[in-house]
Amino acid sequence: MTAEIQPSPQEYAMILENIEDAVIALDQQGMMTLFNPAAQHYTGISEKQSLGKCFFERFKQQKRLCFLARTTLEETRSISDHEAITLRTPGTKPRPVSVTVSPIFTPEGAQQGAVMILRDLTQALSLEEMGRRADRLSTIGTLAAGLAHEIKNPLSGIKGAAQLLQMELEGNRELQEYTGLMIRETERVNRIIEELLNLSRPRKARPGKANISQILDEIVMLQKQVFADRSIRFALRLDPSIPDIYSDRDLLVQLFLNLIKNAGEASPENGEIAIESRIDAEYHMSISGARSTQMVLVTINDEGPGIPQKHLEHIFMPFYTTKTGGSGLGLAVCQRIISDFGGFLNISNRPQGGTSVKVSLPLHRDGRRETATKMIS
Repeated sequence: MTAEIQPSPQEYAMILENIEDAVIALDQQGMMTLFNPAAQHYTGISEKQSLGKCFFERFKQQKRLCFLARTTLEETRSISDHEAITLRTPGTKPRPVSVTVSPIFTPEGAQQGAVMILRDLTQALSLEEMGRRADRLSTIGTLAAGLAHEIKNPLSGIKGAAQLLQMELEGNRELQEYTGLMIRETERVNRIIEELLNLSRPRKARPGKANISQILDEIVMLQKQVFADRSIRFALRLDPSIPDIYSDRDLLVQLFLNLIKNAGEASPENGEIAIESRIDAEYHMSISGARSTQMVLVTINDEGPGIPQKHLEHIFMPFYTTKTGGSGLGLAVCQRIISDFGGFLNISNRPQGGTSVKVSLPLHRDGRRETATKMIS
């Protein structure tokens, strides 16, 4: 008979050191006796600042966490909350987490404390939101495809008639201004229809090797000229060690050109747009049946007025725009491109002012198309 193998205390410690969920252990008086590295990362509190300290004092602002811990200690039962409690601690970004607290028993059956496990839900919630956006885009795309055919034909007729009328009115400058306006407006409507068609029936990706740094460098070179009259500066901090990724270069150019152009339009005169690329150390993509894939993170920060909270929740909705003359389709198209690449797009306001756009793309290095199963922090 094979002897039963029991993990050693060192192996238990190694597991707790490497587990990706935050683990906090309390004794029966609520003093913290274990605070693993993930808990330190989640909260911004070091092990030295936590061990031997009262959990209820250290986390007194987190009412829900304190309630769950007290319930387990007082009622000797496990309790969970999976409704995305927002963990807020000084010096760290708000983090949605699910929480489970369970009692700890001695071999004799006496309770000697509780263990709290916090799981980061940031990327899970992002995936859910991406799914909702994809559903909305699919519905609008079906509607757009039907409307486009019905609109484009009469629109071409209107433009043609306006062009003929403009030729007939040669010499009458005042009336030609009206026909010129008609032609420009029909062209604008036609551009909106084309954007709708791109949204509803995006062209098939033509993947190949693409260099993120080169793409960003070329776009910035052109945009410097576009915004030269407003003296907008571009600060590039690109990681040269990022290898070529396997993706559609033209779609990447469309994606980053749209985002950088938006940043330029939002920036004040003499403002700065900071663009940074790096390997994302916080997240990677877990692939079914394959090794996990690293993510490339591109951040675009501007010094504009930011986006009011009431607008921030709707910016990816087609036709929703805060810009004069905007179609409201640019960010929806960007979201579709990112979604097709298996990446993430996040837009938020910076504490110091302005907007921060973060693009996360999987670092595929060959032609295999892999399906993301989950994001791990």
